[in-house]
Amino acid sequence: VQLVESGGGLVQPGGSLRLSCAASGEIFSINVMGWYRQAPGKQRELVAFMTSGNTTNYADSVKGRFTISRDNAKSTVSLQMNSLKPGDTAIYYCNAVPWGDADDYWGQGTQVTVSS
Repeated sequence: VQLVESGGGLVQPGGSLRLSCAASGEIFSINVMGWYRQAPGKQRELVAFMTSGNTTNYADSVKGRFTISRDNAKSTVSLQMNSLKPGDTAIYYCNAVPWGDADDYWGQGTQVTVSS
């Protein structure tokens, strides 16, 4: 499975960005798709995920501001980010969790910078 992210960039505080991730390859093996982020000097952390049954989970820090969506037919997952804060600045990584015990898949990451 290959994951390719798009949509990062520079935005002012209070602004919005939409990240997208397209999966290719053995997409039938994917159960969960989601987003993680890693800020400089910090560990990678979960932002949000959605299962194949459309159950969602969000980090407390983004609840009410970020929305994850998934199109199983197109094998894409998106993250709508509103009311962005400087603390949201990080590299955002797309993640796919396969069924069974196989390792997760990761995208190459896309930079999101929130600054005035």
